[in-house]
Amino acid sequence: MSILVNNKIRVLVQGITGNEGLFHSQQMLYYHTNIVAGVSPGKGGDWVLDGKVPVFDTVKNAVEVTDANASVIFVPAKYAADAIFEAVDAGMELVVCITEGVPVMDMMRVKEYMRTRKTRLIGPNCPGVLVPGEVKVGIIPGNIAVPGNIGVVSRSGTLTYEVLYALKHANKGVSTCVGIGGDPIKGMNFVDVLEKFEADARTDCVILIGEIGGNDEELAAEFISRQMTKPVVAFIAGASAPPGKRMGHAGAIIEGSSGTAAEKIAILRSVGVKVADYPEQLAGMV
Repeated sequence: MSILVNNKIRVLVQGITGNEGLFHSQQMLYYHTNIVAGVSPGKGGDWVLDGKVPVFDTVKNAVEVTDANASVIFVPAKYAADAIFEAVDAGMELVVCITEGVPVMDMMRVKEYMRTRKTRLIGPNCPGVLVPGEVKVGIIPGNIAVPGNIGVVSRSGTLTYEVLYALKHANKGVSTCVGIGGDPIKGMNFVDVLEKFEADARTDCVILIGEIGGNDEELAAEFISRQMTKPVVAFIAGASAPPGKRMGHAGAIIEGSSGTAAEKIAILRSVGVKVADYPEQLAGMV
């Protein structure tokens, strides 16, 4: 049993008629993801991807017709919050928001709205979820990973790809890979995903890929020390980042000594997590 998604999931793509939505929907179909509908306001009644996927004006209508239970979002940043609201209101079990550049104030409204909802949100500004050989919901390339027993959770999309590729070349496989995104305010965090991996029979160990800024890694270290029985290895990006300068993701902001790579590495090591010096080293540590 994989975490979050499996091959029975029924996926709806919000923004499916845009360039990014159409391209990545095709890639998900190639990976045998069960895409049952797309949503683009004003284009209801159309069919895309060689007539395989119907397009609806609203998520509600799409769910009523297709019983979709998960959504992946490819809409422009200024519409992303409304797209999440619409998916949550339609009863989606999982929402993956790929969109980057979503305003922080918009995500604050989303987080508050979702406190009383059962929907799980991944992202925004994330690559999504991949269960190698089974299903992908998002943009993680399917050909860079093979099935196995290693769970991967990451704040960085490109580092995720690098580590998955290194694992594949080391003949090591992945149970589930979750890219949670690097924005300061997002859906699922490290602790949420680690909790899932701890309960997953297919996962024997976990790779955590973090970066400077915020306190997600510190909270993960606390959870690992209290509840994780499975081994965790990690890599923290940004060790050479100059103080006071934003690097990469919107969430990669260091304030004083808080959020530095050195601080995160020290805390993780203090709870027994082995920390790699560079991402490719992780494949030899699990």
